[in-house]
Amino acid sequence: MPLSSSIAARLQYQHHTIREIVGDRPDPVLRREAIPGKWSAHSNIAHLAAYQPAFLNRLDRIVREPSPIFNRYVAEEDPLFSRYLERSAVSLLEQIDADRSRILSLLMEVDESYLERTAFHPRFGLLTVVDWTEFFLLHEAHHLYTLYTLVHAPQ
Repeated sequence: MPLSSSIAARLQYQHHTIREIVGDRPDPVLRREAIPGKWSAHSNIAHLAAYQPAFLNRLDRIVREPSPIFNRYVAEEDPLFSRYLERSAVSLLEQIDADRSRILSLLMEVDESYLERTAFHPRFGLLTVVDWTEFFLLHEAHHLYTLYTLVHAPQ
């Protein structure tokens, strides 16, 4: 089962929505907590940037191990996330582009047998690489919605 045209298109383009949402807002505005104690727009961008290497690592384990078991990803436990919080939004967007290119190349160049390989998700059970990719994209879409609500929140 190859990647659907929907998954392929979202892998290629969905992350561009981040730039469309944040526009030319400066870092201080993106770092403002619209809801005290909750992630800022910048934190959401840093999370999306840090999650891509985590996803690549999972894809690598799936190719090397038979049906690996993954724990729930928790950004606050990921050292990369804390480092990415220190970076500018422009730098994070460049990182997202570079990592997405790697993800897209990998998933578009593999044979169908790789896409059928599986790994265990703590909530959803056994998922194929295609399922993991769908989950990755839906997770990203959730944060895109969150970004939209944060940058359009009343000040």
